[in-house]
This record gives sequence, C-alpha cells and structure tokens, in this order.
Amino acid sequence: MALALPPSSSFPATWAAAVRAGAVAPALRAAVWACLAMSAMLVAEAAWMGLASLAAAAAGRLLRSPHRGYRWEPMPAAADDPEAPELFPMVLVQIPMYNEKEVYKLSIGAACALTWPPDRIIIQVLDDSTDPFIKELVELECQEWASKKINIKYEVRNNRKGYKAGALRKGMEHTYAQQCDFVAIFDADFQPESDFLLKTMPYLLHNPKIALVQTRWEFVNYNVCLMTRIQKMSLDYHFKVEQESGSFMHAFFGFNGTAGVWRISAINESGGWKDRTTVEDMDLAVRASLKGWQFLYVGDIRVKSELPSTFQAYRHQQHRWTCGAANLFRKMAWEIITNKEVSIWKKHHLLYSFFFVRRAIAPILTFLFYCIVIPLSAMVPEVTIPVWGLVYIPTAITIMNAIRNPRSVHLMPFWILFENVMAMHRMRAALSGLLETSRANDWVVTEKVGDQVNDELDVPLLEPVKPTECTERIYIHELLLALYLLICASYDFILGNHKYYIYIYLQAAAFIVMGFGFVGTRTPCT
Repeated sequence: MALALPPSSSFPATWAAAVRAGAVAPALRAAVWACLAMSAMLVAEAAWMGLASLAAAAAGRLLRSPHRGYRWEPMPAAADDPEAPELFPMVLVQIPMYNEKEVYKLSIGAACALTWPPDRIIIQVLDDSTDPFIKELVELECQEWASKKINIKYEVRNNRKGYKAGALRKGMEHTYAQQCDFVAIFDADFQPESDFLLKTMPYLLHNPKIALVQTRWEFVNYNVCLMTRIQKMSLDYHFKVEQESGSFMHAFFGFNGTAGVWRISAINESGGWKDRTTVEDMDLAVRASLKGWQFLYVGDIRVKSELPSTFQAYRHQQHRWTCGAANLFRKMAWEIITNKEVSIWKKHHLLYSFFFVRRAIAPILTFLFYCIVIPLSAMVPEVTIPVWGLVYIPTAITIMNAIRNPRSVHLMPFWILFENVMAMHRMRAALSGLLETSRANDWVVTEKVGDQVNDELDVPLLEPVKPTECTERIYIHELLLALYLLICASYDFILGNHKYYIYIYLQAAAFIVMGFGFVGTRTPCT
C-alpha cells in the first residue's frame, strides 16, 4: 500500500507510518524465525563438537596414551646409523612460497634441520615468486643448504597457474618426488621442530588406513595486538574442538594446508591436487575421505607459524578461506550424495555438519542476525525476539568458546564484537562462493613479517593508524554499517521499547574502529 506522506515528514514519523501500514513487520518476523532456526542448528552443532572433543580428551586419559588408540612405535633411535635407513621411508618436504622475503629463511632452515636420515629425505622449495630479487635470495639460500650436504631442490615454474595447488602438483611430477612415499607440507612461515617427522611418521607407518596426520599451529606473534589475540582464540577453538572432534568421531576433518604429513598414495588415489577452488587443501581432504581414507589430528605436536597482523591481510585470508569452502560445497555436494564408498553417517557429517552448518549457515547467520535483524527489530515494536534466541543461544556459544580458551576469557567481549564485524566479510565471501561469482577464485597471499615480529611490531593492543595518510585504511562498508547501527540504536534509545541499544551502540563502535583502520598493526601504504 502506498503511503502519502508530506515532504516535511521526519524519519521517525515516516518509519512509524510504514510500520503501522504493515510493510515491515511480516518480512522482519519471517527473517527473525529463519535466523532463530539457523541459530538452533549452529548451537546444536557447537554443543555436539564440544562434547566430542571433550570425549576425545577423556578417552586419551582413560587409555593413558597420547596416541588415541592408534598404533604408534618410536622410530629407531639412531637415525644416522648406516643400518637404520631402510627402516625410514622416503619423505618429501614441500615448501610452497610466493615473494616470501620476510620468512623464507625460517621455513627452509627449519625443514633442513628435520631429524631424518639424510638419504631418505628431500626438501623441495617451490618458488612461485614474481620478484626476481626475492627469487635470487631464495635460490641462494637453497644453494647454501645444499653445500652443507642437505638434499634440497629449488623448483620454479614459468607461470602461477593453479597458485598453491598448481605448485604442489607440479612439484610431485619430478622423478625424485615420485620415489617418495610420504610428503610433509609447510607454508613459508611455518617452522617445524626437528623431531616433527619422528613424532608424526609412526602413525602413518603403523596404521595403513591413515592418509593424513595433521598437527596444531602455534603462533609466534599472537601477542602483537588485540587482533592477533582474537585470531588465536578462534584458531585455538578450531583446533581444540573442530579438528579434535572430527578426528575422534569421523576420522575426518579439513586439512589445514600446512603442518601435516600425507601418504602420497592417498593423494594419487584421490585425484591429486586440484585448483578449482581457493581451498585446495580442503578439496583434497574431502576427496580422500570419500575414498575411505582416515585422518588423524595430533594436537600435542605444534608447529610455529605467523598470524596476519594487519586488518587488510586478515580480510584477504578470511575471504579466501570462507569463499573457497562455500564454493567447494557447491561443487562437491552431489558427488558426496552419490558416493558409494562411505557410510550414510559420514555423508551426513560432510553435507550437514562440515559444509552446510559450518561453511554456509555460520557466516551468513552471524552477520544477518546480529548486525541486521536484531538492530532492525529495535525499530519495529510489533516484532519481538524470544529471549532464548536473543540471549541464551549466543551466551551458550560464547561460553563453549570461553571454556576452550580459559586464559582469554577477559577478551571475550572484544572477540564477539570483532567476529560480528568480520561476519560481514565472511557472509559476502560465502555468498560469492555459493553463487560462484567473479570473485570466487580471488587469491591474495597473506602478508608476513617474519623476524620483525620480535622487534619492529612492539605495539599496544590497539595500534592507531593515520587513515588520512592512506585511503586504503578507510573501509567504507564498515562505516556504512556503523551508520545503520547508530540509527537503529538511537531510535531504540529515544522511541523504542526493546532496550537493545546498549549492544547496538557497542557493535556500531566496533564497526567505526575497524572502518577507520584502528585495528591491527601499522604497515606502509601500497
């Protein structure tokens, strides 16, 4: 029904007339109940994963073994003994990199220091760098290690087709690589301890059904700023709950792309590395699982790595991860449904839990409900959100996260506000992947700072930047959302009766802080 309002009508009067006319409430009410249904799915999934991860921990204590019921025997103590090498399989260590000037020495040095018979290990540096100077530096580093009798290969391509997946696939085509039985993969900022292979390889050697052993990430720069601390909270939850529960209940989880060891025969049987999405690691893991292979997550083994410390780098990373996963769901859903090699239980886990709830529902719901629907409902008195959906469910999710991050409980309010802002980018990325838009295959390598972590990035929790010096640090979408939230909160404060304005004002402040780039660490303008 058209509304005939005088030109001088104020916004509150115009909005009140629209609400009275019934143009808003029905649609908003439908959105509320859709969000509540998705919230119920999300909290149920979180509770299930939390219980499974706690059961895994309890089982380990009950069995009085850190090996989770899998056979594990130590490698022969004398790895350098001339008689021992035949007990050690050939292992390829792949280090893909792209213009990694800040960290290339760290990863190459750590890989070359791995304890394994020298004639049973090959270090393969896959350099896709486009900067000639950086390529020369990496090649010189490889030559230096080669002069120390380390079996290290420096490989380059004449194009970057397929990005990381293309580099890994090309690396496996070399004759020497085809002589290897297992491959350990480390991104350029990862630094495994020298006993990494001695701890992980026994699982693969004594359990022939295991295709992948995934270890946990440890962060060398988590205390650089508030943003990195929040990232650590989210990733710790991912490893402690998502990976642990998947490993315990289904012998399946998404490969993290690094800090893991694969059985090469499983990679080949599953079709090798594919570059159809930006999550080549998850793609391979799903295909291997559909072939009946099992995965094992070992959280006791940790590998040092680096978190993105600038807001822009973190946004790029999250877009790649979220969009790629949603796009893979689109591409593999039917293949999972029609697969005849795995049980209905595993299909349900893959389709519903792993993909639908965690990769589609979660990013869309978080932004839609907490940043759009709740603020808008503050301006529509006819729409009331039940207390169980407004308070109990988000509180339950927050508590489940806090339980697994007890040392970061004091940061939970910041984590909630930050994650709600990031949900805007994750929702856009998820929709881009599901709809396969032109941005679905955007690939931006995450910027790293390497050794600068310990000296040049000594900054407070919130490092102020100077947005006037660089327009790249002003994020328009965040500021527009902040304006919307401020309008909703002010309306509720002055005219409304829902009393949501305290939360909405806080969320608006978070959007403003991040919209003006007052988060993360300072970097030069590009």
